[in-house]
Amino acid sequence: MKNIDELFWNATVEEIKRGYIYDNSAEEYICLICGEKFIKGIIYPYNNYFCDAEKAVKNHIKEKHGSTFNYLINMNKKYTGLTDTQKEILKYFYEGLSDKEIVKAQGGGSSSTVRSHRFKLKEKEKQAKVFLAIMGLLNSSKKERNQKGQEFINIHKGATMVDERYAITEKEREKILKNYFKNGKLSNLPRKEKRKIIVFQYIIKQFDSNKKYTEKEVNHILKKIYDDYVTIRRYLIEYGFMERSDDCSQYWVKL
Repeated sequence: MKNIDELFWNATVEEIKRGYIYDNSAEEYICLICGEKFIKGIIYPYNNYFCDAEKAVKNHIKEKHGSTFNYLINMNKKYTGLTDTQKEILKYFYEGLSDKEIVKAQGGGSSSTVRSHRFKLKEKEKQAKVFLAIMGLLNSSKKERNQKGQEFINIHKGATMVDERYAITEKEREKILKNYFKNGKLSNLPRKEKRKIIVFQYIIKQFDSNKKYTEKEVNHILKKIYDDYVTIRRYLIEYGFMERSDDCSQYWVKL
């Protein structure tokens, strides 16, 4: 099974919109936000009634994540391409507020300004559709299919910075992992940023994305991988692979 980042970035636009995918081979519905799974054929309890797996994943998204819209709109600007003002306006649109109500909620401005934002966002939507069509044609072309191993790795959704450090191909990742890991142990911590990211991507897969860990549990897992587990733990937080509570009592995979 692919990890949650791979599932998310390989999902269709429609699947991302609804917040989950259906895995035919495993016969289960998977939340694209956190990776929680719901098995087809199992009946799940919800409040005072029971529901099937697909309804259960929908309820899960609503209860745990608020909504798919809420999750997507709050993703890193590098992924959404939206300014803070545009995100705020979109939230108002999603809530169904009229232009006048939005002006009031913002504490000033004019309806014409809101209409201008609406127009620009519609233009952005058109551009996105054309770009998706272009990339779809590119990905299906014979030349592109022949570039096996040259595909870029998926960026983890919690990445704090998205730049050229993530321009890593599948071949590069395989080579680096082979050079730095022996029997699951990290030989040494690489200095180059690209290599660090690949190493941390491998390490974070040792954690369950649906579980919260104590610091002792995190240390126990990291000790098996690298002696200086404190440094690794710090980097996982710094690079956006993991989050922790303010009192450091709990750690979890950043989604």
